[in-house]
Amino acid sequence: MKSRVHPKYKTKYCVANWREYEQGLVQRGDITVWMSPDAIAAWRPRPDGRRGGQRKYSDLAIETALTLRVVFHLPLRQTEGFLRSIFGMMGIDLCAPDHTTLSRRSHGLNVALRRVAVDEPIHLIVDSTGLSIVGEGEWAAAKHGGKGKRGWKKLHLGVDRSGTIVAQVLTDGSADDAKAGLDLIEAVEGDITSVVGDAAYDTVAVYDAASARGAEVIVPPARTAVVSRRRPRSAARDRTVERVKKVGRRQWKKESGYHRQGTVENAFFRYKTILGDRFRARTSGTQSVEATLACNVLNRMFELGRPAPVAIEA
Repeated sequence: MKSRVHPKYKTKYCVANWREYEQGLVQRGDITVWMSPDAIAAWRPRPDGRRGGQRKYSDLAIETALTLRVVFHLPLRQTEGFLRSIFGMMGIDLCAPDHTTLSRRSHGLNVALRRVAVDEPIHLIVDSTGLSIVGEGEWAAAKHGGKGKRGWKKLHLGVDRSGTIVAQVLTDGSADDAKAGLDLIEAVEGDITSVVGDAAYDTVAVYDAASARGAEVIVPPARTAVVSRRRPRSAARDRTVERVKKVGRRQWKKESGYHRQGTVENAFFRYKTILGDRFRARTSGTQSVEATLACNVLNRMFELGRPAPVAIEA
């Protein structure tokens, strides 16, 4: 039986910088990577000049604690104890926020996606995956019997060719990928050379949004797609449909560079392998914070060391 996962026509790769990449993998578990001197220095917030009690922990302190929770898969109470032990071993005169403070402050925490600086235009590659959530419905079904409805959300990622996450959007499980793709394109800072995605992004709106940024769209049309004869229509999409019909879908993917879509699939694999396939947070706001923190964690890990793939003969 022929393999559909690893067909013979696909190029095989090997890691050329294994020694440096291995050191980066080891550093990912180093606590000093995640507990930076900047976070320690800014642990206590400055007085805001308002009347009443002042906050005991800065937003950066809460973000650092929640990041440690994401990296090491800790519940909130274990996160509190983990920070206390770190401060004790490092001899730092700081207090760890308790679990109720972490839960309360995570609702209004403003976390930005920390992007890796790039000097070249971005080749944006987009896709989505599902992450499960644990809600009251599942808990009640497990306790009282009956069938519980599994809850889940969609995480939409935009990565560049290196695999760095440059945009992310969290939506409900029923959200349309193409509409979320518009948000990903809009969230990218700087120039975009191309937008790569699967057939879910084969819409005129995606073509128009990418064209407005001067980007080429590399999206396979649906197998039933035909050249549009009425508005709204996209000339770029019509050219793609005609080219696929002329040379075939496999040849079009090879000549257009569609194979790079696997880069975002690798990003989802890293996300679920390293950080898990479900949210620990219970509300929509805290789930958005957790998703952004997780993307920042993956970008930080990528900075520590990334593989340098080199094509090899089959």
